[in-house]
Amino acid sequence: MLKDNRVRIIIGHYGSGKTEFSINYAIELAKQGKKVALADLDVVNPYFRSREKHKLLRSYGIEVESSYVEGSGTDLPSISAAILGPLQNESYDFVMDVGGDSMGARTLGRYQEYLVDGKYDMFCVVNANRPETQTLEGLIHHIRSIETTSRAKVTGLINNTHMLRYTSVEDILRGQELCSLASKELNIPIKYISVIESVAKELPNDLEGEILPIKMIMREDWM
Repeated sequence: MLKDNRVRIIIGHYGSGKTEFSINYAIELAKQGKKVALADLDVVNPYFRSREKHKLLRSYGIEVESSYVEGSGTDLPSISAAILGPLQNESYDFVMDVGGDSMGARTLGRYQEYLVDGKYDMFCVVNANRPETQTLEGLIHHIRSIETTSRAKVTGLINNTHMLRYTSVEDILRGQELCSLASKELNIPIKYISVIESVAKELPNDLEGEILPIKMIMREDWM
């Protein structure tokens, strides 16, 4: 995690667990003593937005930026100019939670001058249980369409194959196989295996990617 580039863009299809990963990832960075900012750039999906957990994030000292107007109950169809602060200020470790498809990735276009090769990472969160990304062809198409729209390159994969609280080791291993195929096809590494804490300890030790045990923050216990 500490070897990742300072600016981390997190993408992933709807239902991939992109926002869940982004929040857990940002919290882990904060626990390591980093000065962290998280931007909610998902202007497409109105549900399970990272800015919904702003109180929790701020309790860890994480700065939260989004299109939400606090106290109004509404979003603006634009992104706060405050996002430029963490982009320009190299004292921040910056996590950008971006809309899950090529349309959502368009928001990255306005920050193109900051997305210089070697200065950022763009990680694709993969859930092999989602219909759109359960085949190699579907996953490659998803990644290519986002790269084309955002004019940025995916630099790593995150295996987050899950069935919410019913996730099994078999789910993770099936997702790992898909990610391994995509890794070879795209010549990019599997960076993380994101998995609920109860399952993480049951995984083999020889899998590619750092195992990141996560808490289910976005979904309440009854969901």
